[in-house]
Amino acid sequence: MPGNREKLDELLKKARALPKVPGVYLMKDDKGVVLYVGKAAKLPERVSSYFVPSAAHSGGLGPKKLPMLELIDDFDTIECETEWEALLTENRLIKDIHPRFNAALTDDKTFPYLVITVRDDFPGVFITRDPNAPEYRGAKVYGPFTGVYALREAIQLLQRIFKFRTCSLTILDGDPKNSRFRPCLLYPIKQCSAPCGAKINRDDYRADIQRLMRFLDSKRSVMLRELRQEMDEASESQAYEKAAVLRDQINAIEKLDERGSTKDNWQPEAESYYQDPKKGLESLRKTLGLDKPIRCIECIDIAHLQGNETVGSKVCFVDGRPLKNEYRRYKIKGDGLGGTGVSPVMDQQQNHDGQDARPTSNRINDDYASIREVVSRRYSEAGAGNELYPDVIVIDGGLGQLHAAQEAFDQLDVKPPMVISLAKKEELIYVQAKAEPIRLSRNNLGLKLVQAARDEAHRFAQHYHHILRRKRVLGE
Repeated sequence: MPGNREKLDELLKKARALPKVPGVYLMKDDKGVVLYVGKAAKLPERVSSYFVPSAAHSGGLGPKKLPMLELIDDFDTIECETEWEALLTENRLIKDIHPRFNAALTDDKTFPYLVITVRDDFPGVFITRDPNAPEYRGAKVYGPFTGVYALREAIQLLQRIFKFRTCSLTILDGDPKNSRFRPCLLYPIKQCSAPCGAKINRDDYRADIQRLMRFLDSKRSVMLRELRQEMDEASESQAYEKAAVLRDQINAIEKLDERGSTKDNWQPEAESYYQDPKKGLESLRKTLGLDKPIRCIECIDIAHLQGNETVGSKVCFVDGRPLKNEYRRYKIKGDGLGGTGVSPVMDQQQNHDGQDARPTSNRINDDYASIREVVSRRYSEAGAGNELYPDVIVIDGGLGQLHAAQEAFDQLDVKPPMVISLAKKEELIYVQAKAEPIRLSRNNLGLKLVQAARDEAHRFAQHYHHILRRKRVLGE
């Protein structure tokens, strides 16, 4: 077994006695040289995991960290107030010390960085592996960080407090187009102040960005003390709106480490299908090969009975959870074209079950026409550049339904970033511009998330269909 067991037992005892707080740990050799820097949500749990006997035998440390175990003679820790402070402290120490085993873990990839485009009228906050790119010239840069997943999670939480934008739109102060632009769904859920839609002025937005940078550069307790002082000063000068903003930010920072359950803000119709939104979003991102994290998913479904009372539905998931006030339903007008002028699909395609369907099937052709109509009606503004598309659009059905949606998108000036369809029974994912479907394990969390959105869209469409059918039959 690597290392001296007696020495490892001594270190294990020391690790288990650490305070149960977030922090950073530094593994050292017998000369006091730092071998590795890591972060922990709870110091005793993470640090002791290096020294338990099973860590070496089971390969729990991984092949790159395992040789380090033989060299560890001692460790130091730095206690932090929050996990996010630990993340930033780890980043600064690695950047200053360049520990041997941190380099070994990351020498095959580029570090992620956090950049804030402070030269912009309305600075954006981005995660990138190329902070020297032209679009980031003059930006405030934090990093490098060792893990992009932890960095993304931290940014999403901080966005709830400071409501900064993460989109790549060019937003100029005073641009008349701003007042006509519809903000993305991060605005109604209060995770962005929507400068794109002229919902906040330049000075107030930049004040939030300055507070974000102060948060990243200082301890939470110091930041809170400064914010409380600013809030009191604003209140005394009767700047009550500013004082209210500061009060809300103080409350949010104080609750930053609270962990919600999977049932928080979750809708009962979808809850039984899916239980881990964050991991599901990351899994789906990797499956689809997207560079940016997925925040918003919309799903479209069609419902009818033998061609009668045909309706469409659009449901919306944000951060893996249903957002019901963004659900929409559509009564199909009849031609199924939605004003696009698209002709019916005449090629051999596939139905909801992924099986071949011929153009002689009026039901399938009606589905295709209805999908084109709903897509055209829902995304006409995004296609004209007056709002942003969701990150992923899901069409209920197989390759035929996906082609029908793409025909509608082809009529628009601005194209969506990602459109997929999900076929029932075999649960195959068809992706735009790819001939072969993606087959995932039924336990894949990304697939479960897409299934939850599809099933919710189906439920919502069926509910509207039954309402219309009852009105026709009963004459209501």
